[in-house]
Amino acid sequence: MQLEDLNALDADAAARALQRCCGSTRWAREMTAARPFASAEAMTAKADAIWASLDPADWLEAFASHPRIGERSPSAWASEEQTQALTAPEAARARLAHANREYEARFGYIFIVCATGKGAAEILGLLERRLTNEPAAELTVAADEQRKITRLRLARLLEENR
Repeated sequence: MQLEDLNALDADAAARALQRCCGSTRWAREMTAARPFASAEAMTAKADAIWASLDPADWLEAFASHPRIGERSPSAWASEEQTQALTAPEAARARLAHANREYEARFGYIFIVCATGKGAAEILGLLERRLTNEPAAELTVAADEQRKITRLRLARLLEENR
């Protein structure tokens, strides 16, 4: 899809396309309303600004749209982003699964990390370090990881079908 195509979509189709990039309904609606975007850079800047303006409930909605790190997903994008974690040896995947459960028990939502290019050991190290964060601080870290994922997915959206 080209930027011009996204700008030309009706509101429902644009919101559906954008929600593939970020699972927050409010973010997708606000991004849809912000069109037309003059450039990919302008779109990304607006995406960041809208994300920063959202409530924690909107962030949690976005987090809930992701599979757990190391778990298969019907989403091709999520599977590609987690390739290294998904193909890690069984012992590493088991450690990730255990740490994921600890994280969810501590914070109440799944562990969010921009996994693109990261191996299972690196992800596990990040997860274990972030388990020591205070809940409010961790929510901010997780929200920034979601922002990074959204930026990558917006670029991917514009690369689709080229």
